[in-house]
Amino acid sequence: MIKDLKGKNIAIVAMGKSQIDYHMSISHSKEYDEVWAINSMCAVVKCDRVFMMDPASRFFDTFDSGPQTKVMRRTLSKLDIPIYSCEFDSRVPAIELFPLDEVVEKMGCGYLNNTIAYAIAFAALNEVGKISMYGADFSYSTNVHFGELGRGCCEFWLAKCMSKGIDVSIAASSPMLDTNISSKEKLYGYHRLEDPPVVYLKNGNLKTTNFSNIEKEIEKENKKPVGVSGRQDPVRISKTNGLTPPEPNQY
Repeated sequence: MIKDLKGKNIAIVAMGKSQIDYHMSISHSKEYDEVWAINSMCAVVKCDRVFMMDPASRFFDTFDSGPQTKVMRRTLSKLDIPIYSCEFDSRVPAIELFPLDEVVEKMGCGYLNNTIAYAIAFAALNEVGKISMYGADFSYSTNVHFGELGRGCCEFWLAKCMSKGIDVSIAASSPMLDTNISSKEKLYGYHRLEDPPVVYLKNGNLKTTNFSNIEKEIEKENKKPVGVSGRQDPVRISKTNGLTPPEPNQY
């Protein structure tokens, strides 16, 4: 456990499309105590730690990592920040072994099926104060035929973080924890009602009320310049016209 991380504000930046929300947050003066990069994001963002749970040999000795291969070969040996992985490699001097035993024993769980989940578990172990997730998308509403393994595992670890009192924030355009779903459609079943209940934050506590009661506040929040809100579906079902293109004001 790293004592200096306790209570810190951490951004975890992965390679999904919602990484753009991280860049927008930086360009709008948002600050983090540390930024943790997932795999090849270490070549894109200024970061304090890297999580690369595949052995370095996967990047140096094979092309199994596809488009990440060349940029990782160029970057890994030059980094002088901790790079957490599953084994040492002389070509990457900054590699540190991920504290697997400590995570499993102290967190009481060994469910870790992707690199982002390891980063979240590491944050939970070190009792950070806040995690802001960017680029951890896994599923994409514009391509129902494509999905990456790991969303469930990451959401599981985020729930464990929440239970420890860690504040969790998700990139506005990410499907993680259904963040990019409109407020009116988050609660299944109720989403079919004309004026559905929505969940909102008041004085640090979650409350529910009908959408019509806080519609103006939600619209105001969605107009903030940092991040993108709203669903990304290419078409919507209209009650009157069938399939129609999404209205611009929904994006």
